[in-house]
Amino acid sequence: MKSKYFPPAPDAPPAPPSPPMSPIRISQGHLNLLETCFRKYQYLYLDQLGSPIEPEQQENLAWGTQFHLLMQQRELGLPVEVLLQENAELDRSVSSLVQAAPHITNPEACTLREAEHSRTLTWENYLLSVIYDLLIVTDDRAQIFDWKTYRQPKTRDRLSRNWQTRLYPFVLAETSDFVPEQISLTYWFVGSRPDSLKFSYNTVQHEQTRHDLTHLLTQLEAARIQLDRDRIPFPQVSQSKGFCTHCEFAARCQRIPEDEENIKTANLLVSLDSIEEIQL
Repeated sequence: MKSKYFPPAPDAPPAPPSPPMSPIRISQGHLNLLETCFRKYQYLYLDQLGSPIEPEQQENLAWGTQFHLLMQQRELGLPVEVLLQENAELDRSVSSLVQAAPHITNPEACTLREAEHSRTLTWENYLLSVIYDLLIVTDDRAQIFDWKTYRQPKTRDRLSRNWQTRLYPFVLAETSDFVPEQISLTYWFVGSRPDSLKFSYNTVQHEQTRHDLTHLLTQLEAARIQLDRDRIPFPQVSQSKGFCTHCEFAARCQRIPEDEENIKTANLLVSLDSIEEIQL
């Protein structure tokens, strides 16, 4: 029985809505990883987990950084002779590239020519970010060039499916007045005998990339909401795909027994698709 001296408490005010999640920067490396395994993306980029880089891989990454820095300095007209004198392998690679692609490495008349050109496209709760090693723009076309310091892949098809090949021209088409047919992306593999692979772009590819991005980022948004609201981890890749065998998180995911040989192998076999573009 209610007492007139103790009136019922007023209804509790509704809980304030959760603050919106801050935008996340997404690169081609993130997209490649998401297509491989959402859980690994969570471990690496949200939980900040990871294994120490092997000395050999660290050396390769350092060499790649030096090459990108040197090409940027050369593009700016800065002296690079001292750097080349100190590294014979770097000197050979740069000289070979200049000889193989004089139409690219020697500036010609153009509307825009810029090394380490960065662009960002806002996509709902995400910032799609790209960095072009070299962008050359004329009145009727835009050419993206990317220096690769690892060995050329065996098949063109594999590289065509890589998110870098899809994302780089997509962002340029979305953030400029160029139509897809005016855009191209060329990879230069700068070993002792440099070689290139050129990918032309078109409207069909552009719309397919839009569809694929929408699908992948919708899945990511749903996974982020479940993790934030219900503490449900990101989904794991199916074991049948074979990605777990050489993954450094296989034991954490309870996919294979934790033993030294598996962990050592996993650390050595880092996918090139997941390596972030070098930012200078």
